[in-house]
Amino acid sequence: MNVRVGDIIKLENNQFVAADLLLLCSSEPHGLCYVETAELDGETNMKVRQATPVTSELADISTLARFDGEVICEPPNNKLDKFGGTLYWKENKFPLSNQNMLLRGCVLRNTEWCFGLVVFAGPDTKLMQNSGRTKFKRTSIDRLMNTLVLWIFGFLVCMGVILAIGNAIWEHEVGVCFQIYLPWDEGVHSAVFSGFLSFWSYIIILNTVVPISLYVSVEVIRLGHSYFINWDKKMYCAKRRTPAEVRTTTLNEELGQVEYIFSDKTGTLTQNIMVFSKCSVNGHSYGDVQDVLGHNVELGERPEPVDFSFNPLADPGFQFWDPSLLEAVQLGDPHVHEFFRLLSLCHTVMSEEKSEGELYYKAQSPDEGALVTAARNFGFVFRSRTPKTITVHELGRAITYQLLAILDFNNIRKRMSVIVRSPEGKIRLYCKGADTILLERLHPSNQDLTNVTTDHLNEYAGEGLRTLVLACKDLEESYYEDWAERLRRASGAPEAREDRLARLYDEVERDMTLLGATAIEDKLQQGVPETIAILTLANIKIWVLTGDKQAPGSPCAETAVNIGYSCKMLTDDMTEVFVVTGHTVLEVREELRKAREKMMDGSRSMGNGFSYQEKLSSSKLTSVLEAIAGEYALVINGHSLAHALEADMEVEFLETACACKAVICCRVTPLQKAQVVELVKKYKKAVTLAIGDGANDVSMIKTAHIGVGISGQEGIQAVLASDYSFSQFKFLQRLLLVHGRWSYLRMCKFLCYFFYKNFAFTMVHFWFGFFCGFSAQTVYDQYFITLYNIVYTSLPVLAMGVFDQDVPEQRSMEYPKLYEPGQLNLLFNKHEFFICIAQGIYTSVLMFFIPYGVFADATRDDGAQLADYQSFAVTVATSLVIVVSVQIGLDTGFWTAINHFFIWGSLAAYFAILFAMHSDGLFQMFPNQFRFVGNAQNTLAQPTVWLTIALTTVVCIMPVVAFRFLKLDLKPELSDTVRYTQLVRKKQKPQHRCARRGGCGGGSRRSGYAFSHQEGFGELIMSGKNMRLSSLALSGFTARPGAAWIETLRRKKGGESSPDTAAKG
Repeated sequence: MNVRVGDIIKLENNQFVAADLLLLCSSEPHGLCYVETAELDGETNMKVRQATPVTSELADISTLARFDGEVICEPPNNKLDKFGGTLYWKENKFPLSNQNMLLRGCVLRNTEWCFGLVVFAGPDTKLMQNSGRTKFKRTSIDRLMNTLVLWIFGFLVCMGVILAIGNAIWEHEVGVCFQIYLPWDEGVHSAVFSGFLSFWSYIIILNTVVPISLYVSVEVIRLGHSYFINWDKKMYCAKRRTPAEVRTTTLNEELGQVEYIFSDKTGTLTQNIMVFSKCSVNGHSYGDVQDVLGHNVELGERPEPVDFSFNPLADPGFQFWDPSLLEAVQLGDPHVHEFFRLLSLCHTVMSEEKSEGELYYKAQSPDEGALVTAARNFGFVFRSRTPKTITVHELGRAITYQLLAILDFNNIRKRMSVIVRSPEGKIRLYCKGADTILLERLHPSNQDLTNVTTDHLNEYAGEGLRTLVLACKDLEESYYEDWAERLRRASGAPEAREDRLARLYDEVERDMTLLGATAIEDKLQQGVPETIAILTLANIKIWVLTGDKQAPGSPCAETAVNIGYSCKMLTDDMTEVFVVTGHTVLEVREELRKAREKMMDGSRSMGNGFSYQEKLSSSKLTSVLEAIAGEYALVINGHSLAHALEADMEVEFLETACACKAVICCRVTPLQKAQVVELVKKYKKAVTLAIGDGANDVSMIKTAHIGVGISGQEGIQAVLASDYSFSQFKFLQRLLLVHGRWSYLRMCKFLCYFFYKNFAFTMVHFWFGFFCGFSAQTVYDQYFITLYNIVYTSLPVLAMGVFDQDVPEQRSMEYPKLYEPGQLNLLFNKHEFFICIAQGIYTSVLMFFIPYGVFADATRDDGAQLADYQSFAVTVATSLVIVVSVQIGLDTGFWTAINHFFIWGSLAAYFAILFAMHSDGLFQMFPNQFRFVGNAQNTLAQPTVWLTIALTTVVCIMPVVAFRFLKLDLKPELSDTVRYTQLVRKKQKPQHRCARRGGCGGGSRRSGYAFSHQEGFGELIMSGKNMRLSSLALSGFTARPGAAWIETLRRKKGGESSPDTAAKG
């Protein structure tokens, strides 16, 4: 569909919005429509959008065809929650806001049709403005390999130049004496030109030092690793029938080097399912099931859930475990009745009854829906509402309350209230909100109850639950009439309307009576806390970047903060959690500065010897911050993050964030997610991984070095943009610590061995050049040169690269510290490359000079001279194949039948081909190609040759064995210790260990979260514009092993890659 700006398009129910539209009209009264914005912000709950009143009546095609309004608005931008514009029509102007817009990526729900005017299309839409560019991803090993290959090519040229100069000198000084019977080739008239031709000859001969086949072998190994991930049954989700899937094969080894994980929250860490877990009513806590001794019963030992069969309108999916709360309702406890009455009245939920008794609640936030559902099951069923009434079935009796006012929430009030009149004529205000706001608005007579309830709130918060305080107040008729009149005048005030309403709301919401508190669990996905704990032990920093709205019922972003506590990202043992909520650049900078000062002061007070200086350099400050004592966390919201990501402040933000153990960014746009990832990539030079499940995570997934998509409830956009996908966050632990670490280990060992065997093979030609007059004569015969990399040494190294492992998968999960060498890039780097090259050159020197020295004076059994070119070539070639085979046997840490077959099979193939090429049969068939008949048989029949081969093998291998033995004995690595521990365990009887789970300590982490819908929805309800015509209802672990050498390297690496240094570079 070719949509252009200015077009009017029609959308039908469940269709995606194709462009940014100004809603003109819809099938619902007053131009109302419902949209799902999961693709934009990750939230699955529905939002309400409304057409401007002047266009809401344009319901037929002919009227729409005559619409000639003009929209003047802001230029295209990436702000999803803001829109400013004006509609000029019929000589009048009408303000437009985000409430009038349908953004591209939304889905139309519960609305038969609507018409919209295209305001932005194509790349100008807000969704596309938030999408990042698709980048070609390459691993750090790929980039290093390209550099090393260039270095090797330069080394090849240098060898060619050296040998060419040698040839020119030899021809000038020595070769001229042999011109009579060894003339120069035709066209060669000088020693210099001979040297020039010799240069190109040696480039051809020595080209095997350039690993052309390396890239093919690397891709084969990566393909094998990818199949291992795809076939891993432990990453298969039986519930969704979804296996892990590798969508690219080029990043496997980088899974073993991840230092930063950027995760979405909703649908990735959580199931986005809110469950009414506990509550406190009149000083009594409900929700914990206790045995006869008064001890809390664990979940697995609990009896059957509470039976709600007495209530025909109960939600069958709701479960509660404490029967005492239902008993209190049935016994007529007035406090409990008032508690659930508040939950059934004080909300903005819409109800739809498709058939008798089948209620469907439509809430703008899933947590508010959970509260109304809880009241429903306990007998206080919210049934329907009109603009002026709310009908509730209280224990089977239908009661209609007159809805007098809805005091809507905003980010300053952090609470919402309703004023209703009961059938008896009593006027009462019901209020719910954050404890920090409501507790100070209670009547002084509530002090004792407040203290008890506060203890309960701390207990609930300590368990990671999301809390809310409930209160009520009776209003006199006369007072309400006067207050309502003042409210009416304030609502119509042309100026300072919001301030006047806020003062009136504040006036009536005082001296309230405390009813209790609620605690809701935002259910985590299975295994999330354990996965995060293990990954943290592996020194992987996890940042949560969520598009969810921060909880307006609290001064900080408790929705994400409580998730942080429940999934063990944040703990009560943390020194401090810093919250950045500044609205201006100066405020954000000051909050970040204070956070850094507190961290420095904390380290100084703990005796680390740091002294804070105002003029500390940025690089020095970063290294000091990363070595601070204590554990800190940083929480920042979207509007503050926008300032923190500006060019003049991004380094300060990164310094502060990287010094913290956990970072949570709330209410961020898709583009901001990508910008945070890019910031870490730019300055930290660390491998990043982004994981998410919605279209709002696509930019982040594309920007990170590795993108992981969760196949969840928000579509497959994240999966399609990802490099790896699976169905649950917990599989990330296995992907990194097992498959990622193994892939990195295998690739590094493969590369080290590959460069070693190539140099050991090729450098023999270089040494031989000094003894053959630099004539470009080869040591080996042409068939050995051809088959060396294809047959004799290719399969063993591929088998090691595909199957090798240092420790079993269980130990990889049990000892997360094993992951750190990959983060520090210890197993393959420039230093390791030069060690491999040095070993290869050392092997080539011994490989050439030991046989050369032996053959100088050796004789055969019959007394004839042993030294001939063909025998020397066979001896050197045989020594080479045996040495590199023994070397790969030493390098192999995990032997399989395939390894044995390939290693010993390659040796057998070498001897079989060697004897075949020197056989009579081939000579008779191809006399010009196989002229050295019987040479191999005669040479290898001499004991001197085998002694030479054995001596060469021992001298080449023994230093390697000795070095590894001393290193294992004097400075073992963690993997060596784990292997030794495994051997000890096999010899001993298996002992079962029980891991104790400790409870969380108390802390003040309480949130008012049930207002995470949009401001103004209460006013919309009171206006009746969102009421649908319906006959029944009107809708709407273990200790961390020490590794001092790793920590030293980490600090060194951190100092070298400081943001300031990177910025200067």
